[in-house]
Amino acid sequence: MTSLRERFSASWEKQLEIQERKESDRARMLPRWRTRAHRRRFTVVMLAGNLVIIGAAATVHRENWWLFAGLWFGGFAVWMTGFVLLRILTGRMSTAFSALLDEREREWRHRVNYVGYQAMFFVIIVAFAYLMVVNGTTNAAYRGAMMLAALMVLGSSVPTLVLGWSLPDDDPEDFIEPAPGEETDA
Repeated sequence: MTSLRERFSASWEKQLEIQERKESDRARMLPRWRTRAHRRRFTVVMLAGNLVIIGAAATVHRENWWLFAGLWFGGFAVWMTGFVLLRILTGRMSTAFSALLDEREREWRHRVNYVGYQAMFFVIIVAFAYLMVVNGTTNAAYRGAMMLAALMVLGSSVPTLVLGWSLPDDDPEDFIEPAPGEETDA
């Protein structure tokens, strides 16, 4: 009979292997788009989606819910497109376990997560200020909740935005497939 610690360790190793396999599959996706210029375009797309969501939250009223829903879901679709593509193009730095990252990738991730933490703090201050401004209006709680949700989308995407904007171009040699029968480093 195996101990709980051994089962946990085996499960952890299995999860690392699954994650590594997924990341290596994603690393081969869109090799020609792995430039700083492409990542910056998707960063701008993602930021535009964020701004549309925030604009929708600023205009929300129970009378014009259709406008809010159209802006919110349209902005969310734009944001999600940029987000998914940036997650692929920034590689495993944004999603992988720390055990799978090298020192440089781990340092990048720690740095952008710290920036994301600071941005989230600022976003919360903006949300509180917005709640103070709309306090006396009708549906203030509803409007405040929508703005808080919109700002949370922005705050949670800051690390991906920073990675997408600031990462250097990927090395093209990383995407060359080894010839059959040729040894690899892995």
